[in-house]
Amino acid sequence: MAKKLTVRLGTGELEVLEMLWHTGPVNLSQAHETFKKQVGYTTIQTRLNRLAKKGVVKKSKDRPALYSAAITRDQVNKHDLDLLVNRVNEGKYLPLVAHLVNDRRLSFDEIAELKLLIAAAEKRAKKLGKRGKNSD
Repeated sequence: MAKKLTVRLGTGELEVLEMLWHTGPVNLSQAHETFKKQVGYTTIQTRLNRLAKKGVVKKSKDRPALYSAAITRDQVNKHDLDLLVNRVNEGKYLPLVAHLVNDRRLSFDEIAELKLLIAAAEKRAKKLGKRGKNSD
């Protein structure tokens, strides 16, 4: 099972993670050169070290140290979406889903994917005997 994200990440930290997901392991110089925004070398160093301290970036013992993402984009997305649902909708998913479905133009492919997700959720609910209950 994937490691559950338990820390909050700032915008700058997420930008560094995006860079690591895209490039793979890099040393500090490479990270600074690769980073899309013009920020100082020490800013990148600080962000990488903070992320390593939070456990979301791995820092090798090599010299120069290599930094790599220790979590996936999906883990961050799940964490952020769970926070959003809990803050805005008191843990209820239906208002968020209803808003997104009613407020957006969905392609036929997206609608088909939603139908597959709902069918899978129905199977899980039947299997677990949680019909009518809000469960993860």
